[in-house]
Amino acid sequence: MKYILVCGAVISGIGKGVIASSVGTILKSCGLRVTSIKIDPYLNIDAGTFSPYEHGEVFVLDDGGEVDLDLGNYERFMDVKLHSKNNITTGKIYKQVIEKERKGDFLGRTVQVVPHVTDAIQDWVVDVAQQSVDHDQQCPQVCIIELGGTIGDIEGMPFIEAFRQFQFRAGKDNFCCMLVSLVPQPGPSGQHKTKPIQHSVRELRGQGLTPDLIICRSQTRFEESVTEKISNFCHVEPRNVINIEDFASIYRVPLCLHEAGVVEYFTERLKLPISSPRSRTFLSKWRDLANRFDRVIDDVTIALVGKYTKLEDSYISVIKALKHAALAVYRRLKLNWVDAEHLEHKFQSSDPVKYHDAWKQLCTADGVLVPGGFGCRGVEGKSLAAHYARTSGKPYLGVCLGFQAAVIEFARNVLGLKDAHSVEFSPSTEHPVVIEMPEHHTGQMGGTMRLGKRRTVFTDSDCLLKKLYKNKDFVEERHRHRYEVNPKYVKEFEKNGLKFVGQDADDSQRLEMLELPAETHPYYVGVQYHPEFLSRPLRPSPPYFGLILASCGKLETYLQRGSNLSPRFFYGSDVSEYRDESSDEEVKETLRWTPPDDGGIALAEKVESDQAQ
Repeated sequence: MKYILVCGAVISGIGKGVIASSVGTILKSCGLRVTSIKIDPYLNIDAGTFSPYEHGEVFVLDDGGEVDLDLGNYERFMDVKLHSKNNITTGKIYKQVIEKERKGDFLGRTVQVVPHVTDAIQDWVVDVAQQSVDHDQQCPQVCIIELGGTIGDIEGMPFIEAFRQFQFRAGKDNFCCMLVSLVPQPGPSGQHKTKPIQHSVRELRGQGLTPDLIICRSQTRFEESVTEKISNFCHVEPRNVINIEDFASIYRVPLCLHEAGVVEYFTERLKLPISSPRSRTFLSKWRDLANRFDRVIDDVTIALVGKYTKLEDSYISVIKALKHAALAVYRRLKLNWVDAEHLEHKFQSSDPVKYHDAWKQLCTADGVLVPGGFGCRGVEGKSLAAHYARTSGKPYLGVCLGFQAAVIEFARNVLGLKDAHSVEFSPSTEHPVVIEMPEHHTGQMGGTMRLGKRRTVFTDSDCLLKKLYKNKDFVEERHRHRYEVNPKYVKEFEKNGLKFVGQDADDSQRLEMLELPAETHPYYVGVQYHPEFLSRPLRPSPPYFGLILASCGKLETYLQRGSNLSPRFFYGSDVSEYRDESSDEEVKETLRWTPPDDGGIALAEKVESDQAQ
């Protein structure tokens, strides 16, 4: 087993996850089997109870693990299926050590950070590195380990010490260390400054690890003299100092690393069994993907109606899924961020500027997406967005809470159940159309939801979602929820036109998918699961793909082709063919929709006036 440790310096959020994922992608393209581990030095057992504003979204794995969003990067880039143990936290390590102490496994010895905690870290890494993450179930050959935080953080020191020891346990030819660091470029001077990285390398070497490869992140590419300076003061060869400047697309990063010679370096340093020379098609799909991103001309605008809109990472998988789908039909994604709470009636009087701006962002979008979330804040706004999309014919996708918001809105405005709500937000409602799942354990938050991959079977052989899923009889998607649609109301919903077209394979009472018939709406879909977690750059998630197709006016053509794209949309085709000239001539209709009881006519006229200007 070969181990590559990726550390960060100067600041957090510098792109260690993308670098680690890119290295894994390159090595996997060389024919190696690669796995990844993310270490988060916080005391939480997992990421499940985090606010999205803390560390971004909570990514969910097949086995139900609630993990750091970087594992989503690994899965998307390397197209692997990771396990919950691939995310190590200080909390998990200490919990394991303390449980052993309580059992008497240490035979009365004093339990200390060194050696007991550091040994536990090393044993965990060795164990997880052996677990297959590919479909062939073979043991990986390379394990990429990303250490969260930055060099010098107090909470990360036990892990640094563990890997100081581990480099000797693994052997020189089986372990190497990469350091990802910012090389700032202060505005007044415009020069790239190397002092921060020099101090970080000195700190790392003082703790017993020496970087073999330094990845320098910068806004712009720096000159050779900067490379030589870093090489001289950081004790690495110039060829092992790689500059990765800011790119418009992260798909360029694997290509840049490859051009810098990382394959040759790892082949030599870790004695990897990589044949040379590589074929001309090496990384060709990534190159086509990056070229397509750079050359896209036409936009598709999606209104993302959420609760955590101040931090993009809160919806990182949702955004990636939208981008994958948009790029597949040669569109550049443009997001209109809409704070769900600003759509609510109370903001019309308390803050009319935010209210009207939110509705303008919603009304001018090509499609509407309402993602998941927890808590009562913004729920009414999400229901209003679902109502607007349903009554205006705007393409709509509701995910998890967005699925439930569509049910609540339909019950109120079509079934006439004005008090209809979820018991999560209104426990005493007379019409609980969304109820708590029987197996949910109250009183404890962590790990008590319905989590992980579950099978959903289609109940309608001619439904839109089944066609988007290539007419499969069932799908397996990842879940993360505590509440579900109340099956007692299903007959009334379906009698009035809202169709539930998918249900849990093990419990026919558990509803997973809904849609309006194509003759009444171009695309109005809701799913209880989170399809974004399985979206890949070259394999967009079907529900998100359907939303983008409908928002571009291409869904009907796609379905007529048997749920296949025109050959000119495949990766590697001539880019000049992608320009959609007809889109320049299309005149978008101004939708005069009235939000219930809030004088929306004036709002629609204002939006129309703004568009005309």
